[in-house]
Amino acid sequence: MGAFQQLLLCPLWKSQEELERKAAELDRKEKELQNRSTANENNWPPLPSFFPVKPCFDQNFEEDIPEEYRRICKRMYYLWMFHSATLFLNLLACLAYFTVDNQYGVDFGLSILWFILFTPVAFVCWYRPVYKAFRSDSSFSFFFFFFVFFFQVAVYIIQTVGIPRWGNSGWITAISMIRVNLAVAVVMMVVAGFFTVNAVLAVILLKMVHANYRRSASVSRALQEFSSGVLTNRTVQTAATAAATSAAQGSFGRS
Repeated sequence: MGAFQQLLLCPLWKSQEELERKAAELDRKEKELQNRSTANENNWPPLPSFFPVKPCFDQNFEEDIPEEYRRICKRMYYLWMFHSATLFLNLLACLAYFTVDNQYGVDFGLSILWFILFTPVAFVCWYRPVYKAFRSDSSFSFFFFFFVFFFQVAVYIIQTVGIPRWGNSGWITAISMIRVNLAVAVVMMVVAGFFTVNAVLAVILLKMVHANYRRSASVSRALQEFSSGVLTNRTVQTAATAAATSAAQGSFGRS
């Protein structure tokens, strides 16, 4: 009977040992990731050491991003750089637009606003989320990226069209300048071409990101990550404790 029991329990012991080994391996990898994340220092934007403002973000493609996602992640970064350069060129084109006729001052003013606003907003709202998503395999970051980047694609299309008085040197405003000033019209057409390239690249990269992640993404997983992140956040915990304490004190005071 003892030998028979040993035969029955042997597979269970092996499976338990295998589970313990896998759990230890997962703990080791998690500790390595935590140590690496705490050891990394912010290195972006790359500023001189004497500069009073220090880098705000940590960016290291070789260490943070898995090899199969590294190329697409770098392409998203290059798209952001191209996006920023296009907005700067749009500012110059709208300045040339303004020099032809003072009534186009609204476009020049809005182009300054778009450059100052959309350059950092694009970095924070769609580039960093996709970087974090590829780094940590986060469904929530991917869904946040998709939600924001759909709007970015729509903005690129609007900028490419070039609606007058919207601060964008698109095709409509560029073509309307041909009879007024050909040199300015050529400059504006170049910028309109840049906006067009932005829109095309954004659609292509959006499809590539979706193709790379659609196999493991899920709404339930994103909600789970969001809820666990909120529940473990110290600020949320402190606020919830303070609210509960104040509510309890108020109820005792009324009684």
